[in-house]
Amino acid sequence: MAGPYQLFKKAAFKIDPETVHNLTIEGLHYFPGLAKQVFHFVGKQHSEILFNNRFALETKMGPWPFPIGLAAGLDKDAKCVDFFTSLPFGAVEVGTLTWRPQPGNPRPRLFRLEAEESLLNRMGFNNAGAEAALRQLQNLKIAQKHGKPVGANIGKNKDTPLDKAPFDYQNLYRLLAPHVDYLTINVSSPNTPNLRQLESSEGLKHILDALVDVRRQCPCPLYIKLSPDLPPSELEGVIGLAMEHRIAGLVATNTTIMRERGEGGISGKLLANKSFEMRRQILERLKGVQGLELIAVGGISSVSDLWHLWKQGGRVAQVYTAFIYHGPKLLYDFAIHLDFLLQAFHFKTLEDLLRNIEQLPPETPALPTLS
Repeated sequence: MAGPYQLFKKAAFKIDPETVHNLTIEGLHYFPGLAKQVFHFVGKQHSEILFNNRFALETKMGPWPFPIGLAAGLDKDAKCVDFFTSLPFGAVEVGTLTWRPQPGNPRPRLFRLEAEESLLNRMGFNNAGAEAALRQLQNLKIAQKHGKPVGANIGKNKDTPLDKAPFDYQNLYRLLAPHVDYLTINVSSPNTPNLRQLESSEGLKHILDALVDVRRQCPCPLYIKLSPDLPPSELEGVIGLAMEHRIAGLVATNTTIMRERGEGGISGKLLANKSFEMRRQILERLKGVQGLELIAVGGISSVSDLWHLWKQGGRVAQVYTAFIYHGPKLLYDFAIHLDFLLQAFHFKTLEDLLRNIEQLPPETPALPTLS
C-alpha cells in the first residue's frame, strides 16, 4: 500500500512544481503539529532504529545525530525549521538568504525531470530577505530545533555589483551568525548573473577578507559551497584560501549547468557523477590536512552513495532532490541500511565504523530490499 508521501506526491506531481512547493511550505509553517503526525506515520515502525545515538557523527558545527542533513533551497525563508528538524535529519540548512528581499527570476523557473529523478531550477535566490528569516529563527525555541544544528546559506543580491558583494556577505554574517549554528557562503549558484566569478580565488579572497573582523567578533563555523563545474586550477586556490582563513569546511556541490537540458542548475541523479568527481578531488587534496571538513551534497540518494563518500574520507551529507522524490521515507531507508551495516560489520556506532573504514570493502555489501 502506498504511504502518505507517495499519495501526496501522486497528486502534487500533477501541479506546477513551484506552486506545490510554496503551498507545502506554507502548510508546514502554519500546521507543523498536523504535518508531523502525518509524515511521522511512515517511521513509527522504525522508531527504535531511528531515535538513538548510534548514528551520531561529530562535525565542526557540532554533532549531527544522523549523517544526512537537509540542504539549502527547500526552506528558503526558515519557515519550517521546527518541522524539518523533527524529522531524522542530522542538520537543517535554510536559505539561500540575501541581504535585501528579492523576487528571483521570472516563472516558470522550476522543472521536474522525473525519468532521471532530477530537477532543473533557475530560481535566482528568491527569498523574503535575511531580516525576515531572522525573525523566524529568533522565534524558535531551543526544543523546536530538536538538538540539530541549524545553518543558513547566504548569497549576494542580484543587483549588488560584484565589487560590492563582500559587503552583502559581511552584513549577512553580522546579522545571522549569533542565531545559527553555521553559515554557508554561496558563490556557486548558476542562477544569479556573474555570481560564479566570486568563486575564483580573487573573488573569494575579497569576501573572506571582508569577514575577518566580524568573524572575530562573533565566531561561527563558516563553510563555502562550491560548484561542480569549478576548474581544478581554481579548486586548488579555493582550498588554499579556505585553509588560510580557517574556514570550517567546503560544501560540495551546488547544481551543475547542462545546456542541453535548458538554462539553470541541474540537481539530483543527473548531477551525481560530476558532484562525486568534485568531492573525490577535494578529499584527495585534504588527505592529511587538519581543520577543513567536507559536507557532501549533490546526487546523494542511498547508503551506497554515503559509503563511497566515507571511503574517500568524507563523513556527512545533505539531500534535497532525493527528498522531493521520496519524502521522509528516504531517511527511514537510510536508517535501516545504516543499521544493517553496523550489524554486518559488528560495530556499535557509526563513529566506530568510520574509524575503521579503510579496512572495510570498497563497496557496500548487498543491502536488504525495502518496499
